Amino acid sequence: MAAELVGGALLSAFLQVAFDKFTCPQVVDFFRRRKLDEKLLANLNIMLHSINSLADDAELKQFRDPHVKAWLFAVKEAVFDAEDLLGEIDYELIRCQVEAQSQPQTITYKVSNFFNATFSSFNKRIESELKEVLDKLEYLARQKGALGLKESTYSSVGSVSKVSQKLPSTSLVAESVIYGRDADKEMIINWLTSETEIRNQPSILSIVGMGGLGKTTLAQYVYNDPKIHDAKFDSKAWVCVSDHFNVLTVTKNILEAITAKKDDSENLEMIHNKLKENILRKKFLLVLDDVLN
Repeated sequence: MAAELVGGALLSAFLQVAFDKFTCPQVVDFFRRRKLDEKLLANLNIMLHSINSLADDAELKQFRDPHVKAWLFAVKEAVFDAEDLLGEIDYELIRCQVEAQSQPQTITYKVSNFFNATFSSFNKRIESELKEVLDKLEYLARQKGALGLKESTYSSVGSVSKVSQKLPSTSLVAESVIYGRDADKEMIINWLTSETEIRNQPSILSIVGMGGLGKTTLAQYVYNDPKIHDAKFDSKAWVCVSDHFNVLTVTKNILEAITAKKDDSENLEMIHNKLKENILRKKFLLVLDDVLN
């Protein structure tokens, strides 16, 4: 038996799509040819990068702080508004090209005049509404202090890196409140405490999704819930796998977590046999956190 909880895309991934659209040659050429404020487009990109630098921290905190979750929602709404305007630009370009082609082509300036007249009011509205989007993003960026959001740093190749090195997780719950995951928590607990029809066969449930979605926090709340305690597992163990996966290290960590004793053996066969002795025919709960590879 297996189940999966699939989280949504991170804000950083969402913004990357917006970056690609705002910097595409067609949009840049549109601003240049129509004599729109190119600084507006440049400032919009700068502001999106500023928001993106807060994305990692915001994604981590959104399940513990409803104000951060609302902030993320507002950012996505503002970006959606900007993308809608870009969609209108694409549509108008195609429409005007088609209409221009249907006009008599004997006099070139007629086509040019038709193009300019069609875009005149449209350009003003687009510029005005993009300014509104920029104002919204600037306002949201200024909220980082009030929300306690920290900026990520950028490497020489432009990729976002964490402000500090990630520490291994433990089963201890770091926060007193979790938001938006009650249904997920109850589903997992019900699954873990229900009887399985497969005897002597471990059941596996995977909580999957991109980093920062709150998978570890959710697992911590399940692991420490009174219903799990009442289920009377013979053994419980929490092991953080992290970046480097090594079978001997992980197996030894599982054994030490179950026995609460240090084991200095470097022989995988011995470790496997010891682990088998401790869990054979027993009801156990094992959490492997931060499994990347």
